[in-house]
Amino acid sequence: MEQKGVQLDRKTFSCSICLDLLKDPVTIPCGHSYCMNCIKTHWDGEDQRKIYSCPQCRQTFTPRPVLVKNTMLADLVEQLKKTGLQAAPADHCYAGPEDVACDVCTGRKRKALKSCLTCPASYCENHLQPHYDAAPLKKHKLVDPSEKLQENICSRHDEVMKMFCLTDQQSICYLCSVDEHKGHDTVSAAAERTERQRELEVSRQNIQQRIQDREKDVKMLQQEVKTINRSADKAVEDSEKIFTELIRLIQKRSSDVKQQIRSQQETEVSRVKELQEKLEQEITELKRKDAELKQFSHTEDHNQFLHNYPSLSQLSASTNSSSINIRPLRYFEDVTAAVSELRDQLQDTLREKWTNILLTVTEVDVLLSEPEPKTRGEFLKYAREITLDPNTANPELLLSEGNRKAEISLGLQSYSSHPDRFTGWSQVLSRESLTGRCYWEVEWRGEGVDVAVAYKNIRRAGSSSVCRFGLSNKSWALCCYTNHYKFWFNKIKTRVSGPQSSRIGVYLDHRAGILSFYNVSETMTLLHRVQTTFTQPLYAGLWLDYSYGDTADFCKLR
Repeated sequence: MEQKGVQLDRKTFSCSICLDLLKDPVTIPCGHSYCMNCIKTHWDGEDQRKIYSCPQCRQTFTPRPVLVKNTMLADLVEQLKKTGLQAAPADHCYAGPEDVACDVCTGRKRKALKSCLTCPASYCENHLQPHYDAAPLKKHKLVDPSEKLQENICSRHDEVMKMFCLTDQQSICYLCSVDEHKGHDTVSAAAERTERQRELEVSRQNIQQRIQDREKDVKMLQQEVKTINRSADKAVEDSEKIFTELIRLIQKRSSDVKQQIRSQQETEVSRVKELQEKLEQEITELKRKDAELKQFSHTEDHNQFLHNYPSLSQLSASTNSSSINIRPLRYFEDVTAAVSELRDQLQDTLREKWTNILLTVTEVDVLLSEPEPKTRGEFLKYAREITLDPNTANPELLLSEGNRKAEISLGLQSYSSHPDRFTGWSQVLSRESLTGRCYWEVEWRGEGVDVAVAYKNIRRAGSSSVCRFGLSNKSWALCCYTNHYKFWFNKIKTRVSGPQSSRIGVYLDHRAGILSFYNVSETMTLLHRVQTTFTQPLYAGLWLDYSYGDTADFCKLR
């Protein structure tokens, strides 16, 4: 409360012109007080009219009043200064570089509280007061402080622009409406503002509705993220359990095999050792008998030798060595071979099933597929770099340019034997598998080329038709010739019409089951489109006619 009283005193004893504490205060006939120098300067500007006014109440005086220092006010101001009060208002009252300044303040200007569109000028709190007190000024349009008031003044007629020309779509003053805008469709600026305001409200309603719709979409997507995460976490947890069970099963079978081997090992070793002990006992008995016979053989008395010979003990039945069936080369090696066979079968099964598992994972697509591209720029967003797999190339094909180009060669290439190689048709597949959205282009020249896609399990060996692109349900092929196109799938031929081109674009949306072939020139011309369901990853393929020099290569698109 004390601070509020101090503020009141400061305002009471401040000059309304400089807004500082009164210096050499003088009181003019209307009763308002000013700094002597401030009111002198103000009246000096009115000398030409010889009518002098009060800056606050606008009362006029003639002749110019004589100014006399108000000693009582001077003493009071001095007393205020002695109390330690700051003479100037707080700095935050003054206009900074970013603020709109009062147009009336002299010296250091204060911040404007309002701007008047009618005057046009900006006023601080003190200088704005007449707009609240004087009846003519109360009708003026006050707005928040603005530095662009001059934009409301017609540069041609120096009048406030209160009209709007609908013909030229610009603000004008009244004089403009009867001058260069004469005959134009004009309305008041207020009326046009009302119309635009209505349109603005409609736009805002549309925006707010879109915001609500998008917020609903965001909530739905947030919930979808939670669902995806829960499903993925559950799949990971279940997969880990299943693989752990498989590992445990394999470990159990490994332990069983080990136990069986050790048990059989113990049985066989026991049998061998038992036979070994019998043989060693027989050897001991034979050695003893041999020593006895040796000693008897040295008897010198012939009659004694002949007399005792019949009484010699007979030899025990001998263990027949020929009855022991020994296989010196293989014992448990067949077990290793059987386990190896099992390993190979498991690897083949895992390899085959693994592709299906990965495909199942990539087929998880929560959002709707994006629309198919229209322009080449849109297609290039999905560009894939394709290289050819030498292990699939027919020996009549020569690969070059980093395995991106294939051509019919004069002689057979010395490729090594490989189960993935096409042996009967001049074909080759890409090294990269294709899923998701992909785009690539093939540049060709010669008699003809097939631009194809195929599953990995397409037949490779021999000249059977099922090995040829488009002649089974495992491949799709656009056959390009110098004067026409054909499309083949599962031995079904489709005639394709379209402009001839040496460059073919291929767009694949694996999840959506879309395969499209395009003539690539200044525009993208659709030649043929397939809508199906792909059950495996695809591989890009090429077939070349058997004419020497025919070439086809995958273009670099990045």
